[in-house]
Amino acid sequence: MTFNNSKTIISLRIRLFAATVIFLVYIVLTYAAKIIKYPLLGMSDTAWTLILTGCYFLIALLPMFLSYQYIYFSDDGNDIIIRYFFSGIVGGRKNSVEISKKTFSGYKIESKLFGLKQSIILYQRLKDGIAKYPPIYISVLKHEEKEKLLMSLNKYAPRV
Repeated sequence: MTFNNSKTIISLRIRLFAATVIFLVYIVLTYAAKIIKYPLLGMSDTAWTLILTGCYFLIALLPMFLSYQYIYFSDDGNDIIIRYFFSGIVGGRKNSVEISKKTFSGYKIESKLFGLKQSIILYQRLKDGIAKYPPIYISVLKHEEKEKLLMSLNKYAPRV
């Protein structure tokens, strides 16, 4: 089984682009061109600017705060492959985890911030012991994608 969350990441990027354009148009129309007259709906230009700035930063920084990552998962063949990178304003470096199905030792799910920030930690058996991989954040995955991922990992995790 192979899947990725590229559509979700693309929609996040489009939302950020749209928010940036709207915010910049507002700034130009309000302060540079002085086309919008205030008070507007009973609020001053300062109040509107603070509200729109807050909304913009929420849209821009929430994916970084919740560690949204692009994730590619494949268990076709002899290996479990997960490729991932951060998808916020500043993208991170690309990472890849490849674990043989024979040496896969299990996984652990961690939740933070009332379940809003979820990560999965993979384990692999080596001749020197158990290797623990860095967390892969699965917060941005849809419910069905998380179920597919966990169902697949459960197939290869050793039974205790």
